[in-house]
Amino acid sequence: MERLLQDLEKIRAEARPLVEARWTEFEKLRLEGSEDDLYGELCFCILTANWSAQGGIRAQKLIGHGFSTMSFEELAEKLRTVGHRYPEARAKYIVENRWLLGKLREIIAQPDPREFIVKNVKGLGWKESSHFLRNVAFPDYAILDKHVLRTMHSYGLIDEIPKGWTRKKYLDYEERLRKVADAFGEPLGKFDLYLWYMIKKRVDK
Repeated sequence: MERLLQDLEKIRAEARPLVEARWTEFEKLRLEGSEDDLYGELCFCILTANWSAQGGIRAQKLIGHGFSTMSFEELAEKLRTVGHRYPEARAKYIVENRWLLGKLREIIAQPDPREFIVKNVKGLGWKESSHFLRNVAFPDYAILDKHVLRTMHSYGLIDEIPKGWTRKKYLDYEERLRKVADAFGEPLGKFDLYLWYMIKKRVDK
């Protein structure tokens, strides 16, 4: 842990303005965003699974509120346009999850919305559900994607990178990362942005 904290301290000052600006965007989405805006962010997190945040951002800019309205065929075509690896599968998830529209504010107001999302929303597992909730300014969830897991492994926080997730395994790894975040003095959601800056030299979402 100490070696990771030392390396994070080296980038803290230059990363902080970018992290705070991104977090302000997340808070604004949570407080002021429409149901379409919230659904668009949930769809962004569906799209980034086995793809990339940068690709998801491109798709979000192209599709906009079309996540709520476009047909399966239109969505699949847009996703092909931005080079998504699984355009039909992701378009299917997006269309099938539209029952959430009008209910998302109610869902994220639950005591632990992640459990509900993992169980009921297609295309969102533990990592993707955590991603969505962090992107609407929930600070206490870890996004255990491949970059974060490789970093945890290289700094000796975990012994292996899992092929898949159970609830128990995800919460175990999340708790290990939480201890580092606590020592760094940031909640998990913001800590993830500092980690990303250390890894990628940018603050994605």
